[in-house]
Amino acid sequence: MTTRLKWTGTALGIAGALWLALNLASSGWAFVLLTGSASSWLAAGWRMREPSLIALNVVYCAINVVGIYRWLLL
Repeated sequence: MTTRLKWTGTALGIAGALWLALNLASSGWAFVLLTGSASSWLAAGWRMREPSLIALNVVYCAINVVGIYRWLLL
């Protein structure tokens, strides 16, 4: 299960970063993928008992929620 979470987080992170870097009209949706990535890594960090990974991805989730708000909801 942890391996699946890590690979899901990796794939979503790569896809989200690429989408955002392309700066398309739809690029705001990349924050949804990036939130999924951070959430997957947060869950993996929890399962592996890695406080630094948990802390990092809590912050990433918060940053991505700001991105969703600014790009998709305003």
